[in-house]
Amino acid sequence: METKVGVKEFRANLPSYLESLSPIAITRHGETIGYYIPARGGRKQAELDALKEAAATLESMMSALRISEDDIAGDFKARRAADKR
Repeated sequence: METKVGVKEFRANLPSYLESLSPIAITRHGETIGYYIPARGGRKQAELDALKEAAATLESMMSALRISEDDIAGDFKARRAADKR
């Protein structure tokens, strides 16, 4: 069963509807004018924890090698420029 909400309610409560996992029919004066269909569900806590751990590991490695984000970006730009030649 789909959820039906008026366009004003949908706009007013947009952040909460964006968290929805099921399609929402949007209505105006009782007529369905469109649908919000979520592309994918929210990230699971395990995914977020894994991303945080990966970021911490990368930061630790960069610190040990004494390189900065600017160093990495500079290397990337240089390699990209070399590949275009």
